[in-house]
Amino acid sequence: MDAAALLDENAALKAELAVARAKASEDMALIAAQKLQIAKLQRQIYGQKSERSARLLDQLSLELEELETSATEDELAAERAVAKTTTVAGFERKRPERDTFPDHLPRERVVTEAPKACACCGGARLRKLGEDVTRTLETTPRQWKVIETVREKFTCRDCEKITQSPAPFHVVARGWAGPSLLAMIVFEKFGQHQPLNRQAERYALEGAPIALSTMADAVGSVCAALEPLLRLVEAHVLAAERLHGDDTTVPVLAKGKTDTGRCWVYVRDDAPFGGAGPPAAMFYYSRDRRGEHPQGHLSTYSGILQADAYDGYNRLYLAGRAPGPIHEAACWSHARRPFFAMADIEANARRKAAGKKEMPLSPIAMEIVRRIDALFAIERSINGKSPEERLAVRRNESRPLVDALRTYMREQVAKLSRGHDLAKAMQYMLKRWPAFTLFLEDGRVCLSNNAAERGLRGIALGRKSWLFCGSDRGGQRAAAMYSLIVTAKMNGVDPQTWLADVLSRIAAHPAHRLDELLPWNWRLAAPRASALAA
Repeated sequence: MDAAALLDENAALKAELAVARAKASEDMALIAAQKLQIAKLQRQIYGQKSERSARLLDQLSLELEELETSATEDELAAERAVAKTTTVAGFERKRPERDTFPDHLPRERVVTEAPKACACCGGARLRKLGEDVTRTLETTPRQWKVIETVREKFTCRDCEKITQSPAPFHVVARGWAGPSLLAMIVFEKFGQHQPLNRQAERYALEGAPIALSTMADAVGSVCAALEPLLRLVEAHVLAAERLHGDDTTVPVLAKGKTDTGRCWVYVRDDAPFGGAGPPAAMFYYSRDRRGEHPQGHLSTYSGILQADAYDGYNRLYLAGRAPGPIHEAACWSHARRPFFAMADIEANARRKAAGKKEMPLSPIAMEIVRRIDALFAIERSINGKSPEERLAVRRNESRPLVDALRTYMREQVAKLSRGHDLAKAMQYMLKRWPAFTLFLEDGRVCLSNNAAERGLRGIALGRKSWLFCGSDRGGQRAAAMYSLIVTAKMNGVDPQTWLADVLSRIAAHPAHRLDELLPWNWRLAAPRASALAA
């Protein structure tokens, strides 16, 4: 065999290998896509089974991202290899159907230059038969502009008095920034966790340098302008029949170190029991975790509080408390976690594969998790129904399971030492049994406190970006803006668009009609507001 034949055979083998690798990559990407789709559908149908489900979706999404990227690279490599030989069939991926582009996006029609003559005979008598259209999604980089607002002066020829239209209101003194820019700065800082110094660097590279001190001044002006809306959100939250409460740590800058502050959240979410009140969240900041803080936050509240077993809440549950009693509702998800940690077979397998020490699995913990999951399955079937309907189902289906679980835990805890982790987890529930079983007496109570934990999720993500709050005042500002941004998200409103529109209107808006600017009411005017913001 001559050298040329050897080269051709070598090229053919390489092409076949590249095509096989591309097919294998395509199959792996397809499997990953199907796994992600199944996980999303299961989450949609059955709800959030545990805190692991969100992490599982993130992991599957990342896996799909990597495999899709690899499949494309292998497809292009196969094309290049096949082009060097004539004996190997080409390979083309069967890509999933692309989502249709939204109708509201503007269209720009670009028509390529038509041929002047026939490619076959060279004739010039061409007639249009039709057209093929390829749609491509494109974006325009952010554009900066300076708006010059001119107020002309006029003098009266009769009395020589000067007349001029009044100056428009600006959220920031001297009006150096428009509402859309202010909304972007504030939302990037509090909603996307981008500190002002990083924003300033990016804006400078885009040709619009803004001093850090100037941006900080703008944030203060926006917080002051939105204070009336914040008070309305607070009143709405504290008027709820049932609240979710929780807190998380917030590092605060101190002299030569960082202290650990606290960010508290109280969430109103009436949807699980069919309530008509719109959802909202109210955040507060404190330097420490003393019980006086939640007691002060809820000093005017009476109703149901779903929270963990923090001792600082205890005074709120006193029978003779003014203005009225607060009923404690415990979180079954919180109680389930230590049992799940001792029953997670998958996590133990991962630890073993990574060479880490395995955690001892407990059949008792597995049984308790199974029983608690059965309660959550019942809850998913009655989510969104009226309190009366929920209560009827719970008394018929949930109460026997709860009574059996209590009996089982009492039997098992008697066999274990006091210091055993499993005994501690069971005693945590048994000592607070009235709070854990309040859902059997009141249809408004939820089984978990996940609504509050979702509200705090953004802060947990933000800590990795901004590292710490600069001061106590900074923590208070952050809590105020979190309240407005999270409330907007809970009502399906784009926070940045909402902020831009509100900042452009709030000065001239009648004080007795400020509730029209709240996220759940503003949604009705969203098309008009979006046009103004644009």
